[in-house]
Amino acid sequence: MGKTVFVDLTHPFGAEIPRWPYFDKPDIVGAHSMAKGGVLTQRITCTMHTGTHCDAPRHVMEYEFDGRRARYSDEMPIDAYTGQAVVLKIDIEPWGLITDKHLDAACEKYGINQADLEGKVVCLNTGMHRLFDDSKAYYHYAAGTGVEAGKWFVKNKVKCVAMDSQALDHPLHTAMGNNGMTRMNLLGATGRPITEEYKELFGEEAYAKFDKDEYIRIYGQKAYDEMYGDLENIGVWGTWEPCHKEMLGHGIVGVENLGGDLDKIPAGVWFRFNCFPLRWYMGDGSMARCSAEIDEDLLLKDVPTRTYKYGGTGYGEAEGNGDSGLEYIQKLFNRNK
Repeated sequence: MGKTVFVDLTHPFGAEIPRWPYFDKPDIVGAHSMAKGGVLTQRITCTMHTGTHCDAPRHVMEYEFDGRRARYSDEMPIDAYTGQAVVLKIDIEPWGLITDKHLDAACEKYGINQADLEGKVVCLNTGMHRLFDDSKAYYHYAAGTGVEAGKWFVKNKVKCVAMDSQALDHPLHTAMGNNGMTRMNLLGATGRPITEEYKELFGEEAYAKFDKDEYIRIYGQKAYDEMYGDLENIGVWGTWEPCHKEMLGHGIVGVENLGGDLDKIPAGVWFRFNCFPLRWYMGDGSMARCSAEIDEDLLLKDVPTRTYKYGGTGYGEAEGNGDSGLEYIQKLFNRNK
């Protein structure tokens, strides 16, 4: 056995950090400077869901499934986001919807007994963290989870799920698609709405999982109630961030935009996941520093240490911000050719 080391699983924070499509740009002001005052003091104004961060139940719902008022950050146990953990590497196509079947397959592939997941942290490595930048590849076209994955986490009684993508849900389950108050339905790489692009690539039946009205039109109210009825029964919109709500509504917290040197952690190997959000009174979530505490001998030795160049300045280069988003998008749109 080697020595215990800490591996950073956090994207670096700064004024130019990539952020969710309708979030404000971090404003970082130097209140004091070394030359003038002999100290460096900075003031930061930003949405707390920027970069690698934690979600609390109150972020997405008023009530949890047991009827209690949804809890704030300060009301969660101090170790809610921390504990024994395992990485599941998910085999998923670009823009794919991760379901219970993908999670079952990952457990089987990496020798994880699902009964051992109770009270543990599950980290999903979909590869999306390598595309982290201000880009359509990372935000519009991320692979992501939905209601079936959320119910899988609940069934297996995990304590926390940390994902390496833009949110705990597939982008079309969010306001980037046709859900939520804003219903942005953003324009994609073709110049058409991403909802129309998805239908063209995957079909109307597949798209309907992301759209309440479409699901009911195609599959009927009874089928919708079977899939999303437990969410609707507690007063939330079923197709709007259902994985968030299945998890958080059952007290399973989440971490979004996991990154850093995640690829150095082998799938199926147990380690300690460290993550502590601010003890923010009435908080909905918090930026956090995440790390893996693991035996050095277990790390994947052929994975280089991650470097970052935001804003496309190193995008897709060998020594830059991970994989090429352009290649990812091309692979997506050429899937049927």
